[in-house]
Formats: sequence, C-alpha cells, structure tokens
Amino acid sequence: MNQMQQVELPHAIKGGKNALSETAKQEIKDLTRRSPRMFLFHAVLAWAIIFGSIGFAVWADNILVSIVAIFLVATRQNVLGLLVHDQAHCLGFKPRFGDVITNIIAAYPLLVLTVEGYSKVHLSHHRHFFTDKDPDFLRKSGEEWLFPKKALALVGIFGRDLLGLNLWALIKGKKFDVSVFNRPHPTPKWVRPVFYLVVALILSATGTWHLFLIYWILPLVTFMQLIVRWGAMCEHIYNLPGASVEESSPIIDRKWWEHLVLPDLNFTLHPYHHYFPGIPFCNLRKVHDIFKREGLVDEEKVFHSSWQYLRFLTESGKRTQAVNERQPN
Repeated sequence: MNQMQQVELPHAIKGGKNALSETAKQEIKDLTRRSPRMFLFHAVLAWAIIFGSIGFAVWADNILVSIVAIFLVATRQNVLGLLVHDQAHCLGFKPRFGDVITNIIAAYPLLVLTVEGYSKVHLSHHRHFFTDKDPDFLRKSGEEWLFPKKALALVGIFGRDLLGLNLWALIKGKKFDVSVFNRPHPTPKWVRPVFYLVVALILSATGTWHLFLIYWILPLVTFMQLIVRWGAMCEHIYNLPGASVEESSPIIDRKWWEHLVLPDLNFTLHPYHHYFPGIPFCNLRKVHDIFKREGLVDEEKVFHSSWQYLRFLTESGKRTQAVNERQPN
C-alpha cells in the first residue's frame, strides 16, 4: 500500500470555466478590473482594527484583553498579506505607484514581505501550477502537507506555528530563484530602509518600543504563522503532482461570523482566483454566484464552514485509509 496516500478532494466545480455560457463569460469579463477603492477600504479597516485593538488593550491593562488584541492584530496582519497578494496581480493599483503604496501600507510592516519578492514566487505558482517549477508546490510537498492527518498530529503542527518554531522554515521556504517575473517598475531600494528608519524614530520618540514588540512582533511570529498555515491548507491540497485546479482546490463557503473573526478576502473561493487571476478579491463572490446560477457548483461537495473542512482533513482520512486497507496490495 502507498504510504503517501493523499486524501481525495471532492470536486465542487463541474466542468470548469470552459463550461460557462457566453453570457456568463461576459459577466465575468466585466468583473475583471482593478478595485482601488475596496483595496484601500480593507487596508484602512485593517489598520483601524490594529490600532484600536492595541489602544484598548493598553487602556484595559488586562492579560486576557492583551491576548485577544494580539490575536486580532494577527488576523489583520494576514489581511495586509492578502492585499499584497492582490497587488501582485495589479488588482489594487497600477504597478508604477501602486507597488510603492502597497509596500508601505501592507508589505513592509510585515518585515519579510515585498510586492516584488512575493510576485516572483506567486506568479510562478500560477504559471507552473503543481509542477516541479511551482515554488509553492515544492515547498509544501512532503509529510507535513500530507492529508489525511491524525488530529493530534495536526494540533502539533499548529502548536509549533503558534510558538513560532516553524517561522524560520517558512521564511527559508520563500526563497526561490524565479527571476522570470520582475516588476516593470520596482519600488526604489531606498524606500524600504527609509520606511524602517521612520518607524524606528517614531517608536523611539514616543517610547513605545515595548508595545511594538508585544503587539506587533509577537502576533507576527505566533498567531500570524498559524493563520498563514491554515490559509495555505484552505487554498490547495498538495502532494498531488500535475493536479488540476479542481482536483487540488476546495471551495469553502464560510459562515458570516467566520469572515468577521478571520477575514480572508474570499481566499477560500480559491478555484475562481486561478481561473480568473485578473479578478480582485471583492468580486470572487460574484463569480461564485455566477457558477452556481450556471449549475456548475455541486453544493454537496462545497465545504460550508472552516470546521467542516478541518474535519474532512482528519476524519475523511480515516475513511480513505479504511477503504485502502480493505483493498489488496
């Protein structure tokens, strides 16, 4: 029996994008445009929640409130990362000045991220999807990304993320030689050190270095790492060389309260992003509705909550293994 048995993902989309009617294709074409207003709205909202959470935690001076604030900050750090993703596809602003803006308000604050660097890896993932030239597929292959997985093993991985023990592996895994995707107008190199210098001067002048360490660095290396892991698990099932989008990408139609607690800018509707990478995050829900209207979505194979998908990654594996064990070698 194959010891590297990967869980089989239910194919929620029937026929793929080529099964769309001409009317639907035109509707989707009309949704393929930049959305600077929604981009800025979510960036401002994320920062408002970040500063509001920190301010309330400092005022409350309570350990439980501080823990909640650290979690909330991490969820919005994730939103900033997702905005960098959209700008990698030039869906927020035009790249000439949009990359600079996005770097300053979203990428540089996350310390290890730039629009230029992220674009090289992510656009290669799109072009070379699930091949040996796909950097995402390469770094997320192996036992750690193999499902089904026992619940205890998954808790162990999440626990290491939460303790920051997987941080170096995550950073190291983002370093790939994928120079084919260079931005046409990269942000001048002097902007990043000047940004950090200004932040350092502000923190020194206000005497808030301790708040920066507690309420920015701590969530970045703990909760944020767990959230990034979960987001990657929701995007694709890995260890499937040559798999199609339908075979590797679930549709997770989350509950309204999940979007409030852990906003993901419609990333759990990920197949549509690969079908139509020119559509901004704010229009992916409309694409999903079009596919449903066209009869191309099998609702029984859609995950209707994060919990349902998490159970699938563990419990469905037991069913898969039971079937394999009944079959002859």
